[in-house]
Amino acid sequence: MGRTHALTGWCAGLALAPVVGVGTVHQAVVFAATTAGFALLPDLDHPHASATRLFGWLTGGLSWLLRRLSAAVYALTKGPRDEKSKGTHRHLSHTLLFAVGLGAATSAGCSAGGQWAVLGVLLFGLLLAISALGDWLLLVYGGAVVWWLLTAPADPAAQLADISGWLGVAVAAGCFTHCLGDSLTESGCPYLFPLPIMGETWYEIRPPKPLRLHTGKKVETRVVFPLFFLVGVLLVPGVWDWTMATAEHLFTPGVSQTATR
Repeated sequence: MGRTHALTGWCAGLALAPVVGVGTVHQAVVFAATTAGFALLPDLDHPHASATRLFGWLTGGLSWLLRRLSAAVYALTKGPRDEKSKGTHRHLSHTLLFAVGLGAATSAGCSAGGQWAVLGVLLFGLLLAISALGDWLLLVYGGAVVWWLLTAPADPAAQLADISGWLGVAVAAGCFTHCLGDSLTESGCPYLFPLPIMGETWYEIRPPKPLRLHTGKKVETRVVFPLFFLVGVLLVPGVWDWTMATAEHLFTPGVSQTATR
């Protein structure tokens, strides 16, 4: 589900952008690309995920640490009806608590680390998104950055400070979007941990069986992904208004045509 996770993260970023004050097209693209990238991060708890393989031994080591931490937390907190599991994949990093915590840590780290911390988070998110969606995103992102630099005030430090104000939101939104996507699959997702539900601390949220997605199958690749691709285009600032204006121009009779009838 890597591509789908990244694409739904992109859509979530574009939908949230106006809420956090990201109003221009180029800012929205940077925000959405960050959200798309971090929509892959929860799978760092899997040894073969894109996030784990991104920087070789470095992200591989982070994956190992995350799996150990997740297993320890699961062993300490599992309820009487929780399944017998190692507690690694789809556990700690697949929770709302993790998403909010990582978002808060990102905001704090960017405030303390300054422009280099901000650039590091942006680069990491971009590379994650590219690994799932393809190199075309680099061209779109690069164009947005150039546009931003040409139209922004002359103080780059002020621009990066402005970015750091919403970067934590992008990271948290991306991680939680991943959880929502996994909650639609056969295995579900325990994103409400540590809230106990029916005797389970790690209760897997999922829809009724007929509505669950099988990852990598036809419904995901031929229906879900194309649908969110269309949504992801329409959510780009200005695209929906242009689409509606064009449709109105094409399908609404002109004044002269109406008068001759």
